[in-house]
Amino acid sequence: MEMSELRALLTPEGLQLLDETKATDIRDVARAVSRLRAAGHSADLVSAVVGQARLRERAEAKFGPFAERMLFTRAGLEQATRLEVAARHAGRFRDAGLGSVADLGCGIGGDALGFAGIGMRVLAVDADEVTAAIAAYNLAPFGGAVTVQHGEAEASDLSAVESVWLDPARRTAGHTETSRVRAEDYTPSLDWAFELAERMPTGIKLGPAFDRELIPDAVEAQWIAVDGSTIELVMWSGALARPGVARAALVVRNGVGNELTSAVDAQDEPVRELGAFVHEPEGAVIRARLIGDVARSLEAGMLAPGVAYLTGDAAVTSPFVSTFRVRETLPADVKGLGKALRDRGIGRLEIKKRGVDIDPAKLRTQLRLRGDEEATLLLTRRGGRRLAILADRV
Repeated sequence: MEMSELRALLTPEGLQLLDETKATDIRDVARAVSRLRAAGHSADLVSAVVGQARLRERAEAKFGPFAERMLFTRAGLEQATRLEVAARHAGRFRDAGLGSVADLGCGIGGDALGFAGIGMRVLAVDADEVTAAIAAYNLAPFGGAVTVQHGEAEASDLSAVESVWLDPARRTAGHTETSRVRAEDYTPSLDWAFELAERMPTGIKLGPAFDRELIPDAVEAQWIAVDGSTIELVMWSGALARPGVARAALVVRNGVGNELTSAVDAQDEPVRELGAFVHEPEGAVIRARLIGDVARSLEAGMLAPGVAYLTGDAAVTSPFVSTFRVRETLPADVKGLGKALRDRGIGRLEIKKRGVDIDPAKLRTQLRLRGDEEATLLLTRRGGRRLAILADRV
């Protein structure tokens, strides 16, 4: 969204038109634009309304019904924290007894909504003028409890706040298409962020694949997965870091959270023969290197060295894994595998892989599946050979 479009939108006429325009009204974008222009609306307003209606529909996955009254940029929505996760972040600040926070790099205001929603005083800052204006609109219902500023994080006056939430820019600037940048090119810089975290209670949001070697010793590193996707790494410092916790994996499914914590990386269990069950750890568990702790809770071991599949005979599962009951092993070559699956009448197949270079979509076509049965195929490598395991989700 350009500033001219935002100005046209932030008027009584513009906001009323947006509220009256639903995503279903603009399925045919060209026709919708023609209709709105014929009604006498400016090109900037029409562009803004059509774009926002589409973004509001997409935003429901992150913000639920709140999306209906929010504004977005495409890049801002993609990078925004889901509201249920923002609420969990805010809860940690509350539990630490902190009543005010500076949200530096606030984006469209996703995390600030969580902070303000539990009654914290919030200073929200973003370096992009359009994004800061959108954040101000999204946070307006909280009145004087939230102050939104357009400015650089490094130049922000933090004297009136007790803590900081920092989301460094990890992509190129822009409101639509952006690309990732290297860790040394984050803004503000990681050196500045880590120095700040030494002085004030701070939460630093980063991508889940962030280089572990760059994590400071004095912080708690928490990886977060939601409904099967590992979405972020948060480094917590000062009063926000829990005593004795250096690594944590928070797994949220259907709104319910479960967490593993540890003072150190967990030691893996030894490799063992394929058992009655295979367990696939959540991505947050893998990133936090707590697979060994999960394996011991399941009476399981590693299926193969360096491959994040566990196996065992105990009929147990855990919130930290997806569990599969093993039927049998099948030929690993495409021709033999396809014949075996057709012989078993399997026409619906979930394909999962670890440690092998396979395109599941391409493989599915090559298998020429037929039948009414369904199953899961686990593909991996063990002892230098490819292993194909036919299984059922537990």
